[in-house]
Amino acid sequence: MRIVLDTCVLYPTVMREMLLGAAAAGHFTPLWSARILEEWARAADKLGPEGEAQARAEIALLRACWPQAEQPPAPGVEARLWLPDPADLHVLAVAVAASADAILTLNAQDFPRGILAEEGLERIDPDGFLHGLWRAAPQSIEAVAGRVLAEANRLSGQTWQMRPLLKKARLPRLAKALSA
Repeated sequence: MRIVLDTCVLYPTVMREMLLGAAAAGHFTPLWSARILEEWARAADKLGPEGEAQARAEIALLRACWPQAEQPPAPGVEARLWLPDPADLHVLAVAVAASADAILTLNAQDFPRGILAEEGLERIDPDGFLHGLWRAAPQSIEAVAGRVLAEANRLSGQTWQMRPLLKKARLPRLAKALSA
């Protein structure tokens, strides 16, 4: 399954690491555009200059690890599309141009299912998606979550537990499943 990751699922670190961990385990092929990555860097700038610098470093690593994921914009595609928020058209355009199967986003209202279906796409939310992957391959997703938890503890200097970490990352269904 080829899935375009919207900026809102790349920017929160834990969510991004869970999704890319699942992709690295072979559960799906992640896709994005240079513009999606630039939106991430600009959003991180709200944390100050260090936030943007860190985001740009993470983006460089992302590009190195996933060189085939970045898809170029397709000329003319965006002009024929419509979404409630025109600022999101570039996400839909890259999904269409890359022959993606879905857009992974937290912004349900900006990506109406009917409009996406007209383009052969579905909209999926990260929590439901990861929970579904866990149900299909629990050991794989549990291993990804364990690595993400260990890295969160290492980077923060705190001792996180799985459920609070994933709930904070807006992954409550997955948090509950992994804590049961």
